[in-house]
Amino acid sequence: YKTKLMSAQEAIRLIKTGGPRVFVGSGCSVPQGIVTELVSGKHDILDGELYQYLTFGTAPIATGENSKKFRTVAFYAGQNLCTTIQAGDGDYLPVTLSEISSLFAKGRIPLDAAVIQVSPPDANGFVSFGVSIDIVKSAVQNAVLVIAEVNKNVPRTQGDTLLSLDMIDAIVESSDSLVERTLPDTDHVSEAIANNVAQLIDDGATIQPGLGDIPQMVLRFLSDKKDIGIHTEMITDEIVSLIEKGIVNGKRKSINRGKVIASCACGTKKLYTLIHENQTFEFRPAEYVADPFVISQNARFIAINQAHQIDMTGQVVFDSIGYDFCGGLGGAVDFSRGALRSKGGKSIIVLPSRSSDGKSSRIVASLPEGSGVALNRADVHYVVTEYGIADLEGKSIRERVVALAEIAHPDFRDDILKQAKARKYVFSDQLALGGKTVQYPREIERFMPLSDGTELFFRPIRVTDEKIIRDMLYGCSERSIAFRFFKPIKSFPHRFVQEFTNVDYSKDMVVIAVVQETGGDQVVALSRYTLNPETNRAEISFLVRDDWQSKGIGTYLFDILIEVAKKRGVKGCDANVVGENPSMLAVFYNTGFKISTQKEGENFKISFDIEGA
Repeated sequence: YKTKLMSAQEAIRLIKTGGPRVFVGSGCSVPQGIVTELVSGKHDILDGELYQYLTFGTAPIATGENSKKFRTVAFYAGQNLCTTIQAGDGDYLPVTLSEISSLFAKGRIPLDAAVIQVSPPDANGFVSFGVSIDIVKSAVQNAVLVIAEVNKNVPRTQGDTLLSLDMIDAIVESSDSLVERTLPDTDHVSEAIANNVAQLIDDGATIQPGLGDIPQMVLRFLSDKKDIGIHTEMITDEIVSLIEKGIVNGKRKSINRGKVIASCACGTKKLYTLIHENQTFEFRPAEYVADPFVISQNARFIAINQAHQIDMTGQVVFDSIGYDFCGGLGGAVDFSRGALRSKGGKSIIVLPSRSSDGKSSRIVASLPEGSGVALNRADVHYVVTEYGIADLEGKSIRERVVALAEIAHPDFRDDILKQAKARKYVFSDQLALGGKTVQYPREIERFMPLSDGTELFFRPIRVTDEKIIRDMLYGCSERSIAFRFFKPIKSFPHRFVQEFTNVDYSKDMVVIAVVQETGGDQVVALSRYTLNPETNRAEISFLVRDDWQSKGIGTYLFDILIEVAKKRGVKGCDANVVGENPSMLAVFYNTGFKISTQKEGENFKISFDIEGA
């Protein structure tokens, strides 16, 4: 150890001066002191290249005259590198996280030096990579020269993190505090997205909260979950409370059971203290953590990754906005594909519905010229914005367009559908969605058990329910259809069904009763109220599939509609009931409201007031 100990200046002099390729440690483990010296311009190095993955803190960038000495090459163009690369003063190298290490091993990127940060050695002469091992280990194994900043503040982490002093050529001691990183202040958009994602996470799932603030924020909404496992490229402070509460315990993981698997940690001292010599955490290289085959071995694996844009057919962009590179592929592609091959797995893409300035949609009819498609249409299960969840699995282009338009920002929905109609992607008579200016009312959702123990899911209808509503209508008898529509109807085409599914939640409401099955939702009943704004009264109606009648479902639906109507200040309700439908009449008469009944021919008009009841 002592024979290798030297100053940062002396260590850098060991690097060859002509065109060196130098790797710099990643995440919050950038060796700040050595890097500052390296790019200072004090040395005779010329035409060098600085290779780096995602870095926080002071990015190792040579500027001004010193940029002639080093050019940045980034595997991930984080916020601290975007401007440099877009200005042409650095290079972006697109590659998935699982493949970066192989570029070093195969000599595609021969490294003359690796500059890293490690913990002090133990009694056996082994240091720990600490908070970042991702691609660092491969860089060390394949570099001609290894310069290590030994920092007493680096925690010793468990897993595949040990490095013998024999592998280190130069040691520079440091007592700098580790770079710390916290999520920015939350906003209602990010919180809404994270909350929506949490609805897709089941107990016992293994999750990957990917790079980006929103995927990490999802962890804040898992307080009601059980036995969650973690297998991801990066952990943050958001995991600490989940570990302490026992929510994250990995009990049901298929592999690495009981362990949190990660390749780097980026947080505050609270996180770094927790992971120090903690056997709950295993840090593994990226070629293991991000290997789609390894990922797929975990049942119920859920990949959560943040995108820049997605087009209306489901093509996803991670690393650019048009021709401008920003961000990177990271582990998003690896984890998404691993999740698709996991038994019960889900690939989830998250993004705000519009740009930060509010001027453009992130769900677009067509991607800007220059955009790089990282995930094709077949690689995505779910897309989530603050306006809801689009389930794309097994969906046609027409269904995808409608699903994505539904969760786009209301300001841009009409344009998406207009361009989709021009391309013949959707029906020419597809109703506009622009009037739906409120978010999907998730607060109405609830599970209710029937007397026989069957559990039904009651929720507001969505535009994307058209197929299952049509199936439900065709599953009803001619008698039930005639009771609901006051005439026999044998055909339920798109133009008919979309009148049910396209609802402006701010005025009207349609609630459906769903049996949730592996193959998808099956609708067994629906109820609707349509508000007359002039009278502030709602006309209500119900339809229950024949094989689900006489189970109390109509009463459940009635109670939900009245609850919504009360909260919205609706004065009263009216309904028309066929005289030969005594079961429906009984639903009204058993509600406890003062019912007014007026016979009109063979039918009855039911009226009752909500105000004051």
